[in-house]
Amino acid sequence: MTRVEEVLEARGHAAIIAMHEMSFEITKETHLTRKGDCIVGVAATKGAANLSKEFKAVAENDASTITVILSAGGIEVKARGKGSSKLQFTHPTDLVARKSTYTCPRTLMISSNIAACEFPRRFVALTKDPECRIKVQLTAEV
Repeated sequence: MTRVEEVLEARGHAAIIAMHEMSFEITKETHLTRKGDCIVGVAATKGAANLSKEFKAVAENDASTITVILSAGGIEVKARGKGSSKLQFTHPTDLVARKSTYTCPRTLMISSNIAACEFPRRFVALTKDPECRIKVQLTAEV
């Protein structure tokens, strides 16, 4: 089995609402409007294009699994999904976990077991604080 981990950090934002029913997103962008209802963290230290070659190689295998763990204020949110040979990892700012199998340059994983609307509301409340630091652990294994 091959396992590769990535760690990044994101921050909270007053406009985070985390209500999207099909995805969640972490972005390097610092500005957020209410339209960004899938966003759960801003000012991330990495976007899709910044992930390591090793992580991308494992995640681009159709048999791979991907786990995303977001931690803030003692609360942990774990999402599990799949990798795909269709993942591109070329977007400079965004990482999107999707419940569907749709892929684009922003897609981190497909077939996620949760979307933004399923994040614990206590976690979302914490991330409304711009001072909130969110640790994001990504694991790809095959």
